[in-house]
Amino acid sequence: MDYEPMNQSYGAGAYGQQTLGSYVAKTYLWMFAGLMLTFGIAMGGYATGAVFYVFEIPYMLFILTGLELLTVIVMSARANKISVGAARGMFLFYSALNGVVFSAYFLIFGVVGMVLVFAATSVFFGVMAAVSMIFKLDISGIRPVLIGGLFLLIIFGLVSMFMDLSGLETAFCYLGIVVFLGFTAYDTSKIRENYMTFSGNPELLEKAAVFSALELYLDFINLFLYILRLLNRSRN
Repeated sequence: MDYEPMNQSYGAGAYGQQTLGSYVAKTYLWMFAGLMLTFGIAMGGYATGAVFYVFEIPYMLFILTGLELLTVIVMSARANKISVGAARGMFLFYSALNGVVFSAYFLIFGVVGMVLVFAATSVFFGVMAAVSMIFKLDISGIRPVLIGGLFLLIIFGLVSMFMDLSGLETAFCYLGIVVFLGFTAYDTSKIRENYMTFSGNPELLEKAAVFSALELYLDFINLFLYILRLLNRSRN
């Protein structure tokens, strides 16, 4: 997600005591915290059997999905107004909701399968993020292409609800992987841009770190899901 209303310069030269390296590390630590919360809750729900009780509630999946969407929308709409603590709390709340949803995946794919896909996703994600950061790639021009690919994925998903598109499922998964690897590189490059833009305003800089962590978290989760679907299809 983007938060353009925050994009105003606050003296790019005055970096204060926080270095770019520490800022990048902090952003990724928040992303990691979100992922660990998601998978911790998912694993706990699976191990304790709580997942069965949760999804016995009518329309629970729709309720959780609606709450997730609402959380992201509120965060985006109020990016300038919410406090740093509120932004962090909403990010962790979103991660916890996603953990409840993911507990169902443990039932379907098992612990070993989920761990293996998590490891594979980490490798792909880490390589792409490292390449973007180390080589300081300027890939702002690919955003329209990524958005186009994202809309194509959404349209495919909607159409597949009414038509049998199983023959295109593998190509769909590969497209999803490519699109979210691209978003990973793009969102990683934005961390550096945020540091340059907001370094003169500590509060906006901290909020930008939370929003970047959320973007990277979403990139990882979507990449994970497409790899999971691809591997599941190859086993069938």
